[in-house]
Amino acid sequence: MRMGGESLKRFVDELDSVVFGVGFSVSLVAILVFFLNPDASADRMGQINEYLWTEFMWVYIGTMFLMVTFSLWLMFGRWGNIKLGKPNEEPEFGLLSFFSMMFSAGIAAGIVFWGPAEALAHYETVPPLIGAEAGTPGAAVGAIQYTLFHWGISYWVPYLIVALPIAYYAFRKDAPMRVSTLIAPFVGIDNLDGFWAKTIDVLAVFATIGGIATTLGFVGRQFLTGLQYMAGVSLGDAGTVVVITGLTVAFTVSVTLGVKKGIARVSLFNMAVFAGLAVVTFLLGPTNYIMNTGLQAVGSYFGEFLSMSLYTNATGTGEWVGNWTVFYWAWVFSWAPFGGLFVARISKGRTIRQVVATALIGATASTIPWFLTMGGSAIFFERNNIAPMLQMVDQYGVSVSGFPLFGALPFGGVLSAVFMLLVVTFFVTSADSSTLALGMLTTGGKEHPSTVNRLIWSGLMGGLASLLIVGGGIDALRSSAIITGFPFALISIVAIAGMAWEFQSVSPLLSSDQDQSPSVAQSDDAAPVASSTTDDD
Repeated sequence: MRMGGESLKRFVDELDSVVFGVGFSVSLVAILVFFLNPDASADRMGQINEYLWTEFMWVYIGTMFLMVTFSLWLMFGRWGNIKLGKPNEEPEFGLLSFFSMMFSAGIAAGIVFWGPAEALAHYETVPPLIGAEAGTPGAAVGAIQYTLFHWGISYWVPYLIVALPIAYYAFRKDAPMRVSTLIAPFVGIDNLDGFWAKTIDVLAVFATIGGIATTLGFVGRQFLTGLQYMAGVSLGDAGTVVVITGLTVAFTVSVTLGVKKGIARVSLFNMAVFAGLAVVTFLLGPTNYIMNTGLQAVGSYFGEFLSMSLYTNATGTGEWVGNWTVFYWAWVFSWAPFGGLFVARISKGRTIRQVVATALIGATASTIPWFLTMGGSAIFFERNNIAPMLQMVDQYGVSVSGFPLFGALPFGGVLSAVFMLLVVTFFVTSADSSTLALGMLTTGGKEHPSTVNRLIWSGLMGGLASLLIVGGGIDALRSSAIITGFPFALISIVAIAGMAWEFQSVSPLLSSDQDQSPSVAQSDDAAPVASSTTDDD
């Protein structure tokens, strides 16, 4: 009893009452509304979703392109030399752990869900910009090309835009580790408890709730589909709510009470299983087809990057762009507060260039082979009647795509089991790291929020995700991401303006340092890995 009282006291003492109160209340209301009338709630979300992508598609598309352009400037321009920490501070994490945690937190479980599924969907319903007939070789190349576009360079930049100003002010000027810190250039560090800062943090909670619910919903749906496809276990609506909510809480408890460095270790494990499964599938699958189709898709991705980035299908309905590109950009916008906060937390001691390059080059280079292999294999099996991929999708839903794919390969049962393990481990990292982020957001930036705080959020988010699955499935999850991601599309523009304002004032100091010692910028850039290989929490 005493220990429970102490836990509750810590929970209450550390709360940011405004941010937690508003976020908790909205989450609870959303759960109650969906529980009482799931169909009507899903329909209403769909209407709001359609309004946003039809009336404000240009906001999502234009903001993402602005982010990409600014991130490339940070990587190649002089601002890339700015260190996120004190002048002589070394990176807190070695490069492998840094990259693994960024990748696992940023890509979330989406890469497992959509890896085998997205290219197959585009092969059947071809993106308007591709201009090929469904089911043709041209449609196959275009399908993989657009998959790479949605999961390539553009996917990572919202995390950077949120992370860099937070890390800069937190590690150089001792500002709080909060999302609202990104407006410090305009209001000052001493005014980060004011109205605008609180508003930013509340919106960050809303966005994170939408992003978490979407992600847990996708991977939860995939887990349930795997049970049904592989073991014949089918759960009803009540079973779905119980299982998804229970898994979310259980995984949060297990990692909260587990060993130190839990997230880092699980992230490394994820990367090992993820890479191993991709390599084995590439070798056992249609290797020649993957390479021939994939290389052409990569060329088209980079060659037509500008066109795809600014494409809105203005001469048509724009529905395809709204359902896919706008959804993806909104989804990653909704994850930007959490992902950015997490990337900021692990970037101490690194330069801006190192952080940006890790995301744009390292993460993208790791993502491309997975989608080439999974998407190419799924299309090849469908084209050559090796596995009834589209038939299974029609029967079970898009979440089934990975299971018939791996089942068609040699050692299919083993590979399907490994894939199921990867689904579970990504669910673990998504559930734990996202509820950790909500804890940080609602305690004014505490790096280790109380277990009670995290359990509250895990229960709420698991419940909301499961009700979204029951109430509207994939469409409801898409709507959730698009709605909650919209505010952070606008806030990201503020973050870019703030960085430009602040970093411009730092530029003369960089020039002065370089004039006095030409090796300063080089030593910052070379410091990354050799200088520190420790993985302290």
